[in-house]
Amino acid sequence: QVQLVESGGGLVQAGTSLRLSCVVSGRAFSSFAMGWFRQEPGKEREFVAHITRSGGTTDYADSVKGRFTISRDNAKNTVYLQMNSLKPEDTAVYYCAARYSSTNYRAVYDYTYWGQGTQVTVSS
Repeated sequence: QVQLVESGGGLVQAGTSLRLSCVVSGRAFSSFAMGWFRQEPGKEREFVAHITRSGGTTDYADSVKGRFTISRDNAKNTVYLQMNSLKPEDTAVYYCAARYSSTNYRAVYDYTYWGQGTQVTVSS
């Protein structure tokens, strides 16, 4: 059984940084491409970032491009989301997700496995 466990969320002030981690167990981590999504109360879950299985290619939502960095360590079965210059509008529950193959890696339906989420709150 594949499990994804996020950590690293918290309450921070605008302009500061956080790093989220997501540890994957139950199957070879390198077989998954990975994504980060976020969701605010009452809103749909939205794409944040994606990284390929090798880590060689990444992509970001326009709202976080230049501020967030996705990376992975296949030896540690972990994907990271470094979030810099945080803004109040970044406040959400952040989820990591794993997929085998892709037609549209920006879409929620493209992912097979999900973590439980970690809350990020940015105060102004």
